[in-house]
Amino acid sequence: MALIDHAPLAPLAPRSAQRGFIYTRPPAPLHFPTEELVPEGKRQLNLRTALYLVLQDAFAAANAIGSDQFVYWDPTNPQKCLAPDVFVKRGVPDTQFELWKVWERGAPDLAVEIVSDSDRPENDWQDKLARYRASGIRELVRFDPLDEVQPIRVWDCFDGDLVERAADAPALRACVALDLWWVVVDHAAFGPMLRLARDREGRDLLPTPGEERLRLTEELAEERKARAIAEHERLLAQAQQREEAEARQREAEARQREAEARQREAEARVEAERKLALALAELEQLRAQQAHRRSE
Repeated sequence: MALIDHAPLAPLAPRSAQRGFIYTRPPAPLHFPTEELVPEGKRQLNLRTALYLVLQDAFAAANAIGSDQFVYWDPTNPQKCLAPDVFVKRGVPDTQFELWKVWERGAPDLAVEIVSDSDRPENDWQDKLARYRASGIRELVRFDPLDEVQPIRVWDCFDGDLVERAADAPALRACVALDLWWVVVDHAAFGPMLRLARDREGRDLLPTPGEERLRLTEELAEERKARAIAEHERLLAQAQQREEAEARQREAEARQREAEARQREAEARVEAERKLALALAELEQLRAQQAHRRSE
């Protein structure tokens, strides 16, 4: 029977018509709870929230990101559900969903379980693993911050089965769903923390919102510093240009004064030579007059 995504219809009387179909009985809607009071340790809360915020910041633009919402996979049984600490469904818009129904939105591509004290008994984990297998989730990551030997375990879905990767597998920590790598990073307040990186060694981490804010703050500070340095250098260059222009102006004025002095000197020389020529002419005239008087 095909499932149609629409608002639930009002109860129908037996054999009443609805959109041309005849029904033998009214529907019996099932209630799928959106929450349940389950104690959560502070360590698990912090680690879950940090990972959720990283994924939300990196992938929510085009993918659905959930954290601690119920995931239902059987439309006939509300008891068949899980509540992953974090899950991701690729290619589905990230709406403000209260719960996740697999038959409407598809099984999540990735689910992450952060181990709490209640998860550590192996029987409890096997029961949860069986539920993940039934849900159709494609990649399951189990992170135990207190396990110093193997803090990360990963299961992949094959033909309806969840198969755990070998502990010594080279790609044990590959996150296939996101094309990233899982790494464990020591946090000053939270202790071992599950993080995602773009490289196997974990050098290029996806930043937490706090780290991103710090990076942006540092970039802004560096940008302001660069602008201040550039402005200082610009003012120095302007001052140097002014000094050079003033020096060239002073040099030009000095050359002008020197040229004017040479001009005045040349004019004085010409005037002196003129006066000397007049004086010599007058002297010659005087001598001629004296010679003329003596000859008389």
